[in-house]
Amino acid sequence: MRDSQDDSSVSAALARLVGTAIDRAGGWIPFSRFMAMALYAPGLGYYVSGRRIVGRMPGSGSDFVTAPELSPLFGRALARQVAQALEASGSDEVWEFGAGSGALAAELIATLGNRLRRYSIVEVSAALRERQRQATAASAGRVRWVEALPERMQGVVVGNEVLDAMPVDLIRFENGVWRERGVVRSGATSVGFAWADRDSDKRPPLPGPYPDGMTTELQPHATAFVATLADRLERGAAFFIDYGFPEAEYYHPQREQGTLMCHRAHRADTDPLVDVGLKDITSHLDFTALALAGQDAGLDVVGYASQANFLIDCGIGELLESADLRVRADAMKLLNEHEMGELFKVLAFAKGLEGFAPIGFAHGDRRDRL
Repeated sequence: MRDSQDDSSVSAALARLVGTAIDRAGGWIPFSRFMAMALYAPGLGYYVSGRRIVGRMPGSGSDFVTAPELSPLFGRALARQVAQALEASGSDEVWEFGAGSGALAAELIATLGNRLRRYSIVEVSAALRERQRQATAASAGRVRWVEALPERMQGVVVGNEVLDAMPVDLIRFENGVWRERGVVRSGATSVGFAWADRDSDKRPPLPGPYPDGMTTELQPHATAFVATLADRLERGAAFFIDYGFPEAEYYHPQREQGTLMCHRAHRADTDPLVDVGLKDITSHLDFTALALAGQDAGLDVVGYASQANFLIDCGIGELLESADLRVRADAMKLLNEHEMGELFKVLAFAKGLEGFAPIGFAHGDRRDRL
Protein backbone atom coordinates (compact mmCIF):
# COMPACT_ATOMS: atom_id res chain seq x y z
CA MET A 1 0.00 0.00 0.00
CA ARG A 2 1.06 3.60 -0.47
CA ASP A 3 2.48 5.79 2.26
CA SER A 4 -0.16 8.52 2.56
CA GLN A 5 2.26 10.88 4.30
CA ASP A 6 4.73 10.53 1.45
CA ASP A 7 1.90 11.03 -1.04
CA SER A 8 0.92 14.24 0.73
CA SER A 9 4.45 15.62 0.72
CA VAL A 10 4.96 14.82 -2.97
CA SER A 11 1.63 16.38 -3.91
CA ALA A 12 2.35 19.49 -1.83
CA ALA A 13 5.79 19.91 -3.41
CA LEU A 14 4.32 19.59 -6.90
CA ALA A 15 1.51 22.00 -6.04
CA ARG A 16 4.08 24.57 -4.90
CA LEU A 17 5.96 24.10 -8.18
CA VAL A 18 2.76 24.64 -10.17
CA GLY A 19 1.91 27.66 -8.03
CA THR A 20 5.29 29.20 -8.79
CA ALA A 21 4.74 28.62 -12.51
CA ILE A 22 1.37 30.38 -12.25
CA ASP A 23 2.94 33.35 -10.46
CA ARG A 24 5.71 33.66 -13.02
CA ALA A 25 3.17 33.54 -15.85
CA GLY A 26 1.24 36.46 -14.42
CA GLY A 27 -1.35 34.50 -12.45
CA TRP A 28 -2.72 32.11 -15.10
CA ILE A 29 -1.45 29.11 -17.06
CA PRO A 30 -3.26 27.12 -19.76
CA PHE A 31 -4.56 23.75 -18.65
CA SER A 32 -2.15 22.00 -21.02
CA ARG A 33 0.78 23.34 -19.00
CA PHE A 34 -0.88 22.37 -15.72
CA MET A 35 -1.47 18.84 -17.04
CA ALA A 36 2.11 18.54 -18.30
CA MET A 37 3.47 19.48 -14.87
CA ALA A 38 1.01 17.25 -13.00
CA LEU A 39 2.04 14.24 -15.07
CA TYR A 40 5.67 14.85 -16.02
CA ALA A 41 7.37 17.39 -13.70
CA PRO A 42 10.80 15.85 -12.95
CA GLY A 43 10.72 13.72 -9.80
CA LEU A 44 7.21 14.82 -8.83
CA GLY A 45 4.83 14.30 -11.74
CA TYR A 46 2.50 11.33 -11.73
CA TYR A 47 4.32 9.36 -14.43
CA VAL A 48 7.86 10.02 -13.19
CA SER A 49 7.50 9.80 -9.41
CA GLY A 50 7.96 6.04 -9.14
CA ARG A 51 4.33 5.16 -8.53
CA ARG A 52 3.18 1.69 -9.56
CA ILE A 53 0.35 3.12 -11.74
CA VAL A 54 -0.65 0.02 -13.76
CA GLY A 55 -2.08 -3.13 -12.22
CA ARG A 56 -5.14 -5.36 -12.09
CA MET A 57 -6.35 -4.48 -8.59
CA PRO A 58 -6.19 -1.40 -6.31
CA GLY A 59 -4.59 -3.52 -3.59
CA SER A 60 -1.38 -3.51 -5.62
CA GLY A 61 -1.19 0.27 -5.27
CA SER A 62 -2.11 0.74 -8.92
CA ASP A 63 -4.60 3.19 -10.39
CA PHE A 64 -5.84 1.55 -13.58
CA VAL A 65 -5.45 -1.54 -15.74
CA THR A 66 -4.72 -1.71 -19.46
CA ALA A 67 -5.45 -4.42 -22.01
CA PRO A 68 -2.05 -6.19 -21.81
CA GLU A 69 -2.49 -6.72 -18.05
CA LEU A 70 -6.05 -7.97 -18.52
CA SER A 71 -5.16 -10.74 -20.94
CA PRO A 72 -2.06 -12.13 -22.67
CA LEU A 73 -4.28 -12.71 -25.71
CA PHE A 74 -4.22 -8.97 -26.44
CA GLY A 75 -0.48 -9.07 -27.12
CA ARG A 76 -0.64 -12.39 -28.96
CA ALA A 77 -3.35 -11.14 -31.33
CA LEU A 78 -1.57 -7.82 -31.87
CA ALA A 79 1.63 -9.73 -32.62
CA ARG A 80 -0.01 -11.20 -35.72
CA GLN A 81 -0.60 -7.70 -37.05
CA VAL A 82 2.90 -6.61 -36.10
CA ALA A 83 4.41 -9.64 -37.84
CA GLN A 84 2.58 -8.80 -41.06
CA ALA A 85 3.78 -5.19 -40.88
CA LEU A 86 7.37 -6.27 -40.20
CA GLU A 87 7.24 -8.49 -43.26
CA ALA A 88 5.77 -5.74 -45.44
CA SER A 89 8.39 -3.23 -44.33
CA GLY A 90 11.32 -5.62 -44.49
CA SER A 91 12.16 -4.70 -40.92
CA ASP A 92 12.98 -6.59 -37.74
CA GLU A 93 12.50 -3.83 -35.14
CA VAL A 94 9.48 -2.82 -33.07
CA TRP A 95 9.19 0.55 -31.33
CA GLU A 96 6.83 0.86 -28.37
CA PHE A 97 5.94 4.22 -26.88
CA GLY A 98 4.97 4.38 -23.23
CA ALA A 99 5.33 0.66 -22.48
CA GLY A 100 3.76 0.84 -19.02
CA SER A 101 4.35 -2.32 -16.99
CA GLY A 102 6.16 -4.02 -19.88
CA ALA A 103 3.44 -6.68 -20.21
CA LEU A 104 2.77 -5.90 -23.87
CA ALA A 105 6.48 -5.80 -24.70
CA ALA A 106 7.05 -9.19 -23.08
CA GLU A 107 4.13 -10.77 -24.96
CA LEU A 108 5.08 -9.30 -28.33
CA ILE A 109 8.71 -10.38 -27.99
CA ALA A 110 7.76 -13.91 -26.96
CA THR A 111 5.17 -14.30 -29.72
CA LEU A 112 7.25 -12.78 -32.52
CA GLY A 113 10.26 -14.91 -31.64
CA ASN A 114 13.06 -14.89 -34.20
CA ARG A 115 11.12 -12.52 -36.46
CA LEU A 116 12.22 -9.75 -34.08
CA ARG A 117 15.82 -8.55 -33.78
CA ARG A 118 15.32 -5.54 -31.55
CA TYR A 119 12.55 -4.11 -29.38
CA SER A 120 13.02 -0.40 -28.66
CA ILE A 121 11.02 1.23 -25.86
CA VAL A 122 10.61 5.00 -25.68
CA GLU A 123 9.93 5.73 -22.01
CA VAL A 124 10.35 8.92 -19.94
CA SER A 125 9.85 7.31 -16.52
CA ALA A 126 12.88 5.71 -14.85
CA ALA A 127 10.60 3.74 -12.52
CA LEU A 128 8.61 2.32 -15.43
CA ARG A 129 11.80 1.49 -17.32
CA GLU A 130 12.90 -0.64 -14.37
CA ARG A 131 9.57 -2.44 -14.28
CA GLN A 132 9.82 -3.02 -18.03
CA ARG A 133 13.32 -4.45 -17.60
CA GLN A 134 11.97 -6.97 -15.12
CA ALA A 135 9.08 -7.92 -17.42
CA THR A 136 11.38 -8.45 -20.40
CA ALA A 137 14.35 -9.94 -18.55
CA ALA A 138 14.14 -13.19 -20.53
CA SER A 139 14.82 -11.21 -23.72
CA ALA A 140 17.26 -8.66 -22.32
CA GLY A 141 19.61 -8.90 -25.30
CA ARG A 142 16.95 -7.67 -27.71
CA VAL A 143 15.45 -4.82 -25.67
CA ARG A 144 16.74 -1.26 -25.40
CA TRP A 145 15.36 1.97 -23.94
CA VAL A 146 15.52 5.50 -25.31
CA GLU A 147 14.03 8.65 -23.82
CA ALA A 148 12.90 10.38 -27.01
CA LEU A 149 12.06 9.81 -30.65
CA PRO A 150 15.17 9.14 -32.74
CA GLU A 151 15.91 11.39 -35.68
CA ARG A 152 15.40 8.49 -38.10
CA MET A 153 13.66 5.17 -37.61
CA GLN A 154 12.27 2.18 -39.47
CA GLY A 155 10.06 -0.68 -38.36
CA VAL A 156 6.73 -1.08 -36.63
CA VAL A 157 5.51 1.40 -34.02
CA VAL A 158 3.06 0.42 -31.27
CA GLY A 159 1.37 2.75 -28.79
CA ASN A 160 -1.22 1.38 -26.37
CA GLU A 161 -2.88 4.05 -24.22
CA VAL A 162 -0.08 6.55 -24.73
CA LEU A 163 -1.64 9.43 -26.70
CA ASP A 164 -4.45 9.91 -24.15
CA ALA A 165 -1.87 10.98 -21.54
CA MET A 166 -0.51 13.85 -23.63
CA PRO A 167 -1.50 17.33 -22.40
CA VAL A 168 -4.65 18.87 -23.85
CA ASP A 169 -5.99 22.40 -24.15
CA LEU A 170 -9.39 23.05 -22.60
CA ILE A 171 -11.89 25.44 -24.18
CA ARG A 172 -15.31 26.51 -22.89
CA PHE A 173 -18.28 27.94 -24.77
CA GLU A 174 -20.16 30.64 -22.87
CA ASN A 175 -22.44 33.45 -24.01
CA GLY A 176 -21.75 32.58 -27.63
CA VAL A 177 -17.96 32.80 -27.30
CA TRP A 178 -15.21 30.18 -27.00
CA ARG A 179 -12.61 30.93 -24.33
CA GLU A 180 -9.56 28.98 -23.18
CA ARG A 181 -9.79 27.40 -19.76
CA GLY A 182 -6.72 27.70 -17.57
CA VAL A 183 -5.64 27.38 -13.96
CA VAL A 184 -5.07 30.03 -11.28
CA ARG A 185 -4.28 29.88 -7.59
CA SER A 186 -7.25 29.38 -5.31
CA GLY A 187 -7.71 31.90 -2.54
CA ALA A 188 -8.53 29.15 -0.09
CA THR A 189 -5.01 27.66 0.35
CA SER A 190 -1.47 28.35 -0.76
CA VAL A 191 -1.43 25.15 -2.81
CA GLY A 192 -5.01 25.14 -4.08
CA PHE A 193 -6.10 25.80 -7.66
CA ALA A 194 -9.19 27.01 -9.50
CA TRP A 195 -10.44 27.39 -13.07
CA ALA A 196 -10.25 30.69 -14.95
CA ASP A 197 -11.13 31.39 -18.59
CA ARG A 198 -9.45 33.81 -20.99
CA ASP A 199 -10.23 35.11 -24.46
CA SER A 200 -8.77 32.87 -27.14
CA ASP A 201 -8.98 32.12 -30.85
CA LYS A 202 -8.98 28.35 -30.18
CA ARG A 203 -12.07 26.59 -31.52
CA PRO A 204 -13.34 23.05 -32.15
CA PRO A 205 -12.89 21.87 -35.75
CA LEU A 206 -16.66 21.73 -36.30
CA PRO A 207 -18.94 24.82 -36.46
CA GLY A 208 -21.54 23.59 -33.98
CA PRO A 209 -24.06 24.65 -32.74
CA TYR A 210 -22.84 24.19 -29.18
CA PRO A 211 -24.74 24.53 -25.89
CA ASP A 212 -23.88 27.29 -23.47
CA GLY A 213 -21.42 26.03 -20.86
CA MET A 214 -19.93 23.27 -23.04
CA THR A 215 -16.32 22.38 -22.20
CA THR A 216 -14.15 20.27 -24.47
CA GLU A 217 -10.55 19.49 -25.37
CA LEU A 218 -8.11 20.16 -28.19
CA GLN A 219 -5.10 17.88 -28.62
CA PRO A 220 -2.13 19.79 -30.07
CA HIS A 221 0.47 17.60 -28.33
CA ALA A 222 -0.93 14.31 -29.65
CA THR A 223 -1.29 15.63 -33.20
CA ALA A 224 2.21 17.14 -33.05
CA PHE A 225 3.56 13.77 -31.92
CA VAL A 226 1.96 12.03 -34.92
CA ALA A 227 3.37 14.69 -37.25
CA THR A 228 6.84 14.27 -35.77
CA LEU A 229 6.58 10.50 -36.11
CA ALA A 230 5.65 10.98 -39.77
CA ASP A 231 8.77 13.06 -40.30
CA ARG A 232 11.12 10.56 -38.66
CA LEU A 233 9.65 7.24 -39.77
CA GLU A 234 11.41 6.41 -43.03
CA ARG A 235 9.62 3.15 -43.73
CA GLY A 236 7.19 1.14 -41.63
CA ALA A 237 3.80 1.14 -39.94
CA ALA A 238 2.32 2.48 -36.70
CA PHE A 239 -0.61 1.19 -34.63
CA PHE A 240 -2.18 3.30 -31.88
CA ILE A 241 -4.75 1.73 -29.54
CA ASP A 242 -6.68 4.10 -27.30
CA TYR A 243 -10.11 5.33 -26.29
CA GLY A 244 -11.79 8.04 -28.33
CA PHE A 245 -14.09 9.00 -31.17
CA PRO A 246 -14.11 10.58 -34.63
CA GLU A 247 -14.67 14.34 -34.49
CA ALA A 248 -18.41 14.20 -35.21
CA GLU A 249 -18.89 12.18 -32.02
CA TYR A 250 -16.15 13.88 -30.03
CA TYR A 251 -17.62 17.36 -30.43
CA HIS A 252 -21.26 16.30 -30.36
CA PRO A 253 -23.33 18.92 -28.46
CA GLN A 254 -24.51 16.26 -26.02
CA ARG A 255 -20.90 15.68 -24.90
CA GLU A 256 -21.02 19.05 -23.20
CA GLN A 257 -18.67 18.23 -20.32
CA GLY A 258 -15.90 16.94 -22.57
CA THR A 259 -13.92 13.78 -21.87
CA LEU A 260 -11.30 14.82 -19.31
CA MET A 261 -10.97 12.16 -16.61
CA CYS A 262 -8.73 11.28 -13.66
CA HIS A 263 -7.92 7.81 -12.32
CA ARG A 264 -6.74 6.80 -8.85
CA ALA A 265 -6.99 3.44 -7.09
CA HIS A 266 -9.18 2.15 -9.95
CA ARG A 267 -11.73 4.91 -9.39
CA ALA A 268 -12.50 7.76 -11.76
CA ASP A 269 -13.21 11.43 -11.05
CA THR A 270 -13.42 14.61 -13.09
CA ASP A 271 -11.40 17.07 -10.98
CA PRO A 272 -7.73 17.31 -12.01
CA LEU A 273 -7.10 20.31 -9.74
CA VAL A 274 -7.02 18.30 -6.50
CA ASP A 275 -4.44 15.70 -5.41
CA VAL A 276 -2.13 17.00 -8.09
CA GLY A 277 0.50 14.42 -9.03
CA LEU A 278 -1.29 11.58 -7.23
CA LYS A 279 -3.62 10.53 -10.04
CA ASP A 280 -3.66 10.04 -13.77
CA ILE A 281 -5.19 12.73 -16.00
CA THR A 282 -6.39 11.64 -19.42
CA SER A 283 -8.53 12.73 -22.33
CA HIS A 284 -10.24 10.67 -25.00
CA LEU A 285 -8.78 11.11 -28.47
CA ASP A 286 -10.17 12.88 -31.51
CA PHE A 287 -9.14 10.24 -34.04
CA THR A 288 -10.08 12.47 -36.97
CA ALA A 289 -7.54 15.07 -35.84
CA LEU A 290 -4.87 12.40 -35.44
CA ALA A 291 -5.58 10.89 -38.85
CA LEU A 292 -5.42 14.30 -40.53
CA ALA A 293 -2.19 15.19 -38.72
CA GLY A 294 -0.58 11.99 -39.98
CA GLN A 295 -1.93 12.35 -43.49
CA ASP A 296 -0.86 15.98 -43.78
CA ALA A 297 2.65 15.02 -42.64
CA GLY A 298 3.05 12.25 -45.21
CA LEU A 299 1.65 9.11 -43.60
CA ASP A 300 -0.94 6.85 -45.20
CA VAL A 301 -3.96 6.17 -42.99
CA VAL A 302 -4.36 2.42 -43.54
CA GLY A 303 -6.97 1.47 -40.94
CA TYR A 304 -9.36 2.60 -38.23
CA ALA A 305 -11.53 0.14 -36.30
CA SER A 306 -12.91 -0.70 -32.90
CA GLN A 307 -10.59 -2.70 -30.70
CA ALA A 308 -13.02 -5.64 -30.81
CA ASN A 309 -13.11 -5.78 -34.62
CA PHE A 310 -9.35 -5.34 -34.83
CA LEU A 311 -8.60 -8.18 -32.41
CA ILE A 312 -11.13 -10.47 -34.10
CA ASP A 313 -9.52 -9.80 -37.48
CA CYS A 314 -6.14 -10.55 -35.90
CA GLY A 315 -7.38 -13.99 -34.87
CA ILE A 316 -8.20 -13.65 -31.19
CA GLY A 317 -11.13 -16.04 -31.71
CA GLU A 318 -8.72 -18.82 -32.61
CA LEU A 319 -6.63 -18.01 -29.53
CA LEU A 320 -9.72 -18.16 -27.32
CA GLU A 321 -10.48 -21.70 -28.46
CA SER A 322 -7.40 -23.06 -26.72
CA ALA A 323 -7.60 -20.83 -23.63
CA ASP A 324 -8.90 -21.85 -20.23
CA LEU A 325 -12.06 -20.38 -18.74
CA ARG A 326 -10.39 -17.60 -16.75
CA VAL A 327 -8.32 -16.43 -19.72
CA ARG A 328 -11.46 -16.44 -21.86
CA ALA A 329 -13.37 -14.38 -19.30
CA ASP A 330 -10.62 -11.78 -19.08
CA ALA A 331 -10.22 -11.63 -22.86
CA MET A 332 -13.92 -10.97 -23.32
CA LYS A 333 -13.44 -7.64 -21.52
CA LEU A 334 -11.29 -6.64 -24.50
CA LEU A 335 -14.13 -7.45 -26.89
CA ASN A 336 -17.40 -6.65 -25.12
CA GLU A 337 -19.07 -3.51 -26.43
CA HIS A 338 -19.91 -2.25 -22.94
CA GLU A 339 -16.31 -2.65 -21.75
CA MET A 340 -13.23 -2.04 -23.96
CA GLY A 341 -14.41 -3.49 -27.26
CA GLU A 342 -16.16 -0.42 -28.67
CA LEU A 343 -14.77 2.51 -26.67
CA PHE A 344 -11.19 1.64 -27.66
CA LYS A 345 -10.17 2.12 -31.27
CA VAL A 346 -7.13 1.24 -33.35
CA LEU A 347 -5.70 3.79 -35.79
CA ALA A 348 -3.02 2.61 -38.21
CA PHE A 349 -0.55 4.52 -40.36
CA ALA A 350 2.03 3.37 -42.91
CA LYS A 351 4.87 4.99 -44.80
CA GLY A 352 6.67 3.63 -47.82
CA LEU A 353 4.49 0.50 -47.91
CA GLU A 354 2.54 0.80 -51.13
CA GLY A 355 -0.52 -1.46 -51.17
CA PHE A 356 -0.14 -2.50 -47.53
CA ALA A 357 -3.49 -3.79 -46.21
CA PRO A 358 -3.25 -4.57 -42.47
CA ILE A 359 -5.02 -7.79 -41.47
CA GLY A 360 -6.54 -6.10 -38.42
CA PHE A 361 -8.92 -4.07 -40.60
CA ALA A 362 -10.02 -6.74 -43.04
CA HIS A 363 -13.69 -6.62 -42.02
CA GLY A 364 -14.20 -3.75 -39.56
CA ASP A 365 -12.47 -0.78 -41.20
CA ARG A 366 -14.21 2.53 -40.35
CA ARG A 367 -12.01 5.06 -42.11
CA ASP A 368 -15.12 6.42 -43.79
CA ARG A 369 -16.29 7.68 -40.37
CA LEU A 370 -13.19 9.75 -39.63
